[in-house]
Parts: sequence; structure tokens; C-alpha cells
Amino acid sequence: MNKLIIPVLIILAAVTRLIPHPPNFTPIIAIGLFSGTYIKNRSLAVLIPISVMFLSDWFIGLHRTIFFVYGSLLLVVVVGMLFLNKVNIRNCSAAALSGSFLFFIITNFGVWLTSGYYPIDIDGIFTCYILALPFFGNTIAGSLFYTALMFGGYELLKRSLAQSAMESIHK
Repeated sequence: MNKLIIPVLIILAAVTRLIPHPPNFTPIIAIGLFSGTYIKNRSLAVLIPISVMFLSDWFIGLHRTIFFVYGSLLLVVVVGMLFLNKVNIRNCSAAALSGSFLFFIITNFGVWLTSGYYPIDIDGIFTCYILALPFFGNTIAGSLFYTALMFGGYELLKRSLAQSAMESIHK
């Protein structure tokens, strides 16, 4: 049953990327962390969030910073693999914050480098990061929300299914 729950949670989270939401309030960091934590096949753990991003980007629109976004997502999966050996609120929160920070630093570097909006100098990169701060708040909020929803939902479902199995054995 766990093999069914994991893809269903990932698909449900991915669909939320296609519905209206505040900028950067998305489940993508949570999906990366979740995949890195619960999918033991490392290639598949990396492939799933990248596939989710690509499919949703196909509908939303491809962009110049795609390699920076996907590269940061790969690092988020690694954070899930390393950070979340023991799933608890503190570790999930720290991983969501770390993933948000990585995403912010890497993707905004990509915006600075490729957009043409900012001069390619120290002032340009500082301006880029400063102007991106409102989006960073949404990234953190979305990451914490969806990480709590996905990890908490999965752990509750696991416990509920285990309890149901134990009750059916004792009947």
C-alpha cells in the first residue's frame, strides 16, 4: 500500500502547481524532499520531481532559468536523502528551509545571469536578490506548508493503515 500512497501524494501535490496560487507558493521543494526521503531508488527519486517540473512547465511555460531551477531541485532531492533519515517536525522544517534557501540562491543567480534585467556586476546581483525577497517569503511559506502536508499526511496514512491491519488481524 505504501507504494501506492507515495505516487498519489506526489501527483496531488504536483497538480496544485497548475491551479492559481501566489507566486512561488508551490509544492515543488516539498516534492523534492519527499522523493529524496521516501523513494529508495535514487535515480527515480531525482527523476520524479524533475518530471513534475517539466510537465508543469510544459503547461505553464518554459523559461531561460530552467537549468538553474532544475539544478536547485536536484540539490533539494539530495537534501531529502541526507537530511531526513529520521522524519520529525524539526528535520522536516530544517529541510524545507534549507531547500527554500538553495532554490532562492541558485534560481535568482540564474535570473541575474540570463534575464538581461540586471547589470552583470556586484550591484546587479545584489539588486536581483533584494527584489526577489518577496518571492522568497512565498517560497518558504509554500515549502513549509506542503512539506508538512506531504510528510504529515504520509506518516498519518502509514499509521492509520498499520492500525487497520493490526485490528483486522485481531478480529
